[in-house]
Amino acid sequence: MTKRIFVTATNTNIGKTYTTKLLLKEFASRGLKVGVIKPIETGVLDGYAEDGEELLELIKELNPKLWHLEAEDVVPIMYEMAAAPYVASNNTPIDLKTVLTKIEELEAFCDVIIIEGAGGLYVPIDDKHMMIDLIQKLDAVALLVTHCSLGCINDTLLSKRALEEKKILHVVAFNCKDDDESFSKVSEPYFLKTGFRVLKVDEDIEKICDVLYNL
Repeated sequence: MTKRIFVTATNTNIGKTYTTKLLLKEFASRGLKVGVIKPIETGVLDGYAEDGEELLELIKELNPKLWHLEAEDVVPIMYEMAAAPYVASNNTPIDLKTVLTKIEELEAFCDVIIIEGAGGLYVPIDDKHMMIDLIQKLDAVALLVTHCSLGCINDTLLSKRALEEKKILHVVAFNCKDDDESFSKVSEPYFLKTGFRVLKVDEDIEKICDVLYNL
Protein backbone atom coordinates (compact mmCIF):
# COMPACT_ATOMS: atom_id res chain seq x y z
CA MET A 1 0.00 0.00 0.00
CA THR A 2 1.29 3.44 -0.94
CA LYS A 3 2.22 5.66 2.02
CA ARG A 4 0.48 9.04 2.01
CA ILE A 5 2.30 11.86 3.83
CA PHE A 6 0.66 15.28 4.08
CA VAL A 7 3.04 18.21 4.58
CA THR A 8 1.37 21.04 6.48
CA ALA A 9 2.69 23.99 8.48
CA THR A 10 1.98 26.43 11.27
CA ASN A 11 1.40 29.18 8.68
CA THR A 12 2.21 30.22 5.13
CA ASN A 13 5.82 30.72 3.98
CA ILE A 14 7.19 28.33 6.60
CA GLY A 15 8.90 26.01 4.12
CA LYS A 16 6.43 23.33 3.01
CA THR A 17 7.67 23.11 -0.58
CA TYR A 18 11.30 23.15 0.54
CA THR A 19 10.59 20.34 3.01
CA THR A 20 8.53 18.39 0.49
CA LYS A 21 11.46 18.37 -1.92
CA LEU A 22 13.83 17.11 0.78
CA LEU A 23 11.41 14.31 1.66
CA LEU A 24 11.11 13.28 -1.97
CA LYS A 25 14.88 13.17 -2.42
CA GLU A 26 15.44 11.22 0.80
CA PHE A 27 12.78 8.59 0.09
CA ALA A 28 14.00 8.24 -3.51
CA SER A 29 17.57 7.72 -2.26
CA ARG A 30 16.25 4.66 -0.40
CA GLY A 31 15.04 3.07 -3.61
CA LEU A 32 11.41 3.98 -3.05
CA LYS A 33 9.28 5.20 -5.94
CA VAL A 34 8.03 8.66 -5.00
CA GLY A 35 5.16 10.85 -6.14
CA VAL A 36 3.89 14.30 -5.21
CA ILE A 37 0.72 16.34 -5.39
CA LYS A 38 -0.27 19.81 -4.18
CA PRO A 39 -4.08 19.60 -4.29
CA ILE A 40 -4.63 23.37 -4.19
CA GLU A 41 -2.34 26.25 -5.12
CA THR A 42 -3.37 29.89 -4.98
CA GLY A 43 -1.56 32.88 -6.46
CA VAL A 44 -1.35 31.14 -9.84
CA LEU A 45 -0.83 33.73 -12.58
CA ASP A 46 -1.33 32.94 -16.27
CA GLY A 47 -1.74 29.26 -15.43
CA TYR A 48 1.77 28.96 -13.97
CA ALA A 49 1.73 27.27 -10.55
CA GLU A 50 5.18 28.11 -9.19
CA ASP A 51 5.30 25.49 -6.43
CA GLY A 52 3.68 22.89 -8.63
CA GLU A 53 6.18 23.42 -11.45
CA GLU A 54 9.09 23.01 -9.04
CA LEU A 55 7.64 19.78 -7.72
CA LEU A 56 6.83 18.52 -11.22
CA GLU A 57 10.40 19.06 -12.42
CA LEU A 58 11.84 17.26 -9.40
CA ILE A 59 9.48 14.30 -9.47
CA LYS A 60 10.26 13.58 -13.12
CA GLU A 61 13.93 13.35 -12.16
CA LEU A 62 13.31 11.09 -9.18
CA ASN A 63 10.69 8.77 -10.69
CA PRO A 64 11.07 8.16 -14.44
CA LYS A 65 7.69 6.41 -14.50
CA LEU A 66 6.10 9.81 -13.97
CA TRP A 67 7.60 11.46 -17.06
CA HIS A 68 4.11 11.83 -18.52
CA LEU A 69 2.81 14.12 -15.77
CA GLU A 70 1.66 17.67 -16.50
CA ALA A 71 1.27 20.59 -14.11
CA GLU A 72 -2.45 19.92 -13.62
CA ASP A 73 -1.61 16.41 -12.43
CA VAL A 74 0.51 17.83 -9.63
CA VAL A 75 -1.78 20.80 -8.92
CA PRO A 76 -5.33 19.79 -9.89
CA ILE A 77 -6.94 22.90 -8.34
CA MET A 78 -5.51 26.35 -9.10
CA TYR A 79 -6.71 29.85 -8.22
CA GLU A 80 -5.32 33.19 -9.35
CA MET A 81 -5.79 35.19 -6.15
CA ALA A 82 -3.08 34.73 -3.52
CA ALA A 83 -5.48 34.08 -0.66
CA ALA A 84 -7.09 31.25 1.28
CA PRO A 85 -8.85 28.86 -1.13
CA TYR A 86 -12.23 29.87 0.33
CA VAL A 87 -11.62 33.47 -0.75
CA ALA A 88 -9.66 32.76 -3.93
CA SER A 89 -12.40 30.45 -5.24
CA ASN A 90 -15.33 32.57 -4.05
CA ASN A 91 -16.29 29.64 -1.81
CA THR A 92 -16.40 27.03 -4.55
CA PRO A 93 -16.82 23.58 -2.91
CA ILE A 94 -13.62 21.55 -3.11
CA ASP A 95 -13.65 18.89 -5.81
CA LEU A 96 -12.35 16.13 -3.58
CA LYS A 97 -13.09 13.48 -6.20
CA THR A 98 -10.62 15.06 -8.61
CA VAL A 99 -7.93 15.17 -5.94
CA LEU A 100 -8.51 11.54 -4.97
CA THR A 101 -8.44 10.46 -8.61
CA LYS A 102 -5.08 12.17 -9.17
CA ILE A 103 -3.65 10.55 -6.03
CA GLU A 104 -4.90 7.10 -7.04
CA GLU A 105 -3.38 7.52 -10.50
CA LEU A 106 -0.04 8.36 -8.89
CA GLU A 107 -0.26 5.41 -6.52
CA ALA A 108 -0.05 3.02 -9.45
CA PHE A 109 3.58 4.16 -9.85
CA CYS A 110 4.59 5.05 -6.28
CA ASP A 111 5.52 3.64 -2.90
CA VAL A 112 5.29 7.04 -1.19
CA ILE A 113 3.22 10.09 -2.11
CA ILE A 114 3.92 13.48 -0.56
CA ILE A 115 0.85 15.71 -0.43
CA GLU A 116 1.63 19.38 0.12
CA GLY A 117 -1.03 21.52 1.75
CA ALA A 118 -1.67 25.24 1.32
CA GLY A 119 -1.02 27.53 4.27
CA GLY A 120 -1.71 26.22 7.77
CA LEU A 121 -4.11 23.70 9.27
CA TYR A 122 -7.05 26.06 9.66
CA VAL A 123 -6.89 27.70 6.26
CA PRO A 124 -10.49 27.55 4.95
CA ILE A 125 -10.97 25.59 1.74
CA ASP A 126 -14.72 26.11 1.43
CA ASP A 127 -17.55 26.68 3.89
CA LYS A 128 -17.39 23.07 5.09
CA HIS A 129 -13.70 22.20 5.08
CA MET A 130 -10.45 23.47 6.53
CA MET A 131 -7.04 22.21 5.38
CA ILE A 132 -6.87 19.90 8.41
CA ASP A 133 -10.04 18.16 7.19
CA LEU A 134 -8.32 17.36 3.91
CA ILE A 135 -5.62 15.42 5.76
CA GLN A 136 -8.28 13.20 7.30
CA LYS A 137 -10.23 12.74 4.09
CA LEU A 138 -7.07 11.66 2.26
CA ASP A 139 -6.22 9.19 5.05
CA ALA A 140 -2.69 10.54 5.36
CA VAL A 141 -0.19 10.94 8.16
CA ALA A 142 1.07 14.49 8.65
CA LEU A 143 4.36 16.31 8.86
CA LEU A 144 3.88 19.62 10.65
CA VAL A 145 6.57 22.05 9.56
CA THR A 146 7.10 24.86 12.04
CA HIS A 147 9.44 27.84 12.24
CA CYS A 148 12.29 28.63 14.65
CA SER A 149 11.77 32.34 15.23
CA LEU A 150 10.27 33.97 18.31
CA GLY A 151 6.70 32.75 18.76
CA CYS A 152 7.35 29.23 17.55
CA ILE A 153 6.44 27.70 20.91
CA ASN A 154 2.89 29.04 20.74
CA ASP A 155 2.46 28.32 17.02
CA THR A 156 3.86 24.81 17.26
CA LEU A 157 1.85 23.75 20.29
CA LEU A 158 -1.42 25.13 18.91
CA SER A 159 -1.03 23.29 15.61
CA LYS A 160 0.12 20.11 17.31
CA ARG A 161 -2.93 20.18 19.58
CA ALA A 162 -5.19 20.62 16.56
CA LEU A 163 -3.72 17.47 14.97
CA GLU A 164 -4.06 15.57 18.23
CA GLU A 165 -7.70 16.56 18.61
CA LYS A 166 -8.40 15.19 15.13
CA LYS A 167 -6.40 12.05 16.02
CA ILE A 168 -4.10 12.56 13.04
CA LEU A 169 -0.78 10.74 13.32
CA HIS A 170 1.97 13.27 12.84
CA VAL A 171 5.59 14.36 13.22
CA VAL A 172 6.80 17.90 13.96
CA ALA A 173 9.85 19.32 12.20
CA PHE A 174 11.50 22.72 12.70
CA ASN A 175 12.59 24.56 9.57
CA CYS A 176 15.34 26.79 10.95
CA LYS A 177 16.58 29.50 8.59
CA ASP A 178 19.83 31.44 8.61
CA ASP A 179 18.37 34.30 10.66
CA ASP A 180 16.97 31.99 13.35
CA GLU A 181 20.12 31.98 15.48
CA SER A 182 18.12 32.80 18.62
CA PHE A 183 16.19 29.50 18.53
CA SER A 184 18.73 27.62 20.62
CA LYS A 185 18.50 30.25 23.37
CA VAL A 186 14.91 31.52 23.42
CA SER A 187 12.74 28.59 22.27
CA GLU A 188 14.56 25.26 22.05
CA PRO A 189 15.26 25.08 25.83
CA TYR A 190 11.52 24.91 26.50
CA PHE A 191 10.97 22.10 24.01
CA LEU A 192 13.90 20.09 25.34
CA LYS A 193 12.91 20.64 28.97
CA THR A 194 9.37 19.40 28.34
CA GLY A 195 10.51 16.32 26.43
CA PHE A 196 9.40 17.61 23.03
CA ARG A 197 11.41 15.90 20.31
CA VAL A 198 13.20 18.58 18.31
CA LEU A 199 13.74 17.42 14.74
CA LYS A 200 15.18 19.91 12.29
CA VAL A 201 14.37 19.74 8.60
CA ASP A 202 17.90 20.25 7.34
CA GLU A 203 19.74 18.21 9.96
CA ASP A 204 17.31 15.35 10.62
CA ILE A 205 15.59 14.59 7.34
CA GLU A 206 16.59 10.91 7.56
CA LYS A 207 15.06 10.55 11.03
CA ILE A 208 11.96 12.45 9.93
CA CYS A 209 11.46 10.08 7.02
CA ASP A 210 12.01 7.05 9.24
CA VAL A 211 9.32 8.13 11.69
CA LEU A 212 6.82 9.18 9.03
CA TYR A 213 7.19 5.98 7.05
CA ASN A 214 6.53 3.87 10.13
CA LEU A 215 3.49 5.77 11.44
